[in-house]
Amino acid sequence: MAFTDHPTLYPSNWLRDLHAQVPRKVARDVWNRLRYGAGAPLSDELIRVDACDVNFTYAGKPRLRRQQSGMILGGDWDLPRQSVEESRKLQSCRLHFEGGTPWRDTPLFQKLLTEIAAGKTPDDCATEEELVTRYQRLDAVFEQTRRLGRLLSRAELPEYFRREHGGILLHVGRDGTLLRAGGGAHRFAIARILNLKRIPAQLGVVHPQAYNGGLLAELRAA
Repeated sequence: MAFTDHPTLYPSNWLRDLHAQVPRKVARDVWNRLRYGAGAPLSDELIRVDACDVNFTYAGKPRLRRQQSGMILGGDWDLPRQSVEESRKLQSCRLHFEGGTPWRDTPLFQKLLTEIAAGKTPDDCATEEELVTRYQRLDAVFEQTRRLGRLLSRAELPEYFRREHGGILLHVGRDGTLLRAGGGAHRFAIARILNLKRIPAQLGVVHPQAYNGGLLAELRAA
């Protein structure tokens, strides 16, 4: 194992490890393997899916985000859901990339400007100029993805940290339904608009019925 292949081991990333709850995730991985066997889900695991197969957003409780990646969780958490097409981010991306609407005139951009005016820092943007720069970078991602015909995995990016951590976050419901969660909304929108058939995603929470039914294996083989 080469040290340079594992950014989580860098001393400079130790605070980031704690923020991403890497120690807890490592413990979860060990527990999953002991309880469910060698095929158990891994935290921050890379899966690949068809963007058009992701039609719902997780809308339930508890709040399940990147920190719960790789968790096997029973119950009815996976049943509350809404259409991904109701997402303000997806709608605004469609207006911009398909309709040519300037970012400034999209509902999303206006919402973020309002938040900045209220003293908030949405997407780590504290000023309008920072917001404009962020969306210029998003335009570059769109053009790169369209040119390549695929979305880059986290391991292919300069900010690579751990497995697919930071990617499009997808939970797996009991019947294999993919539920988009809070992470990677813009990249998901780009993938859906470009109709990409095999996109990288970060595994979120997995329902035990999906795991026991072999549905996770299908995502790994996609």
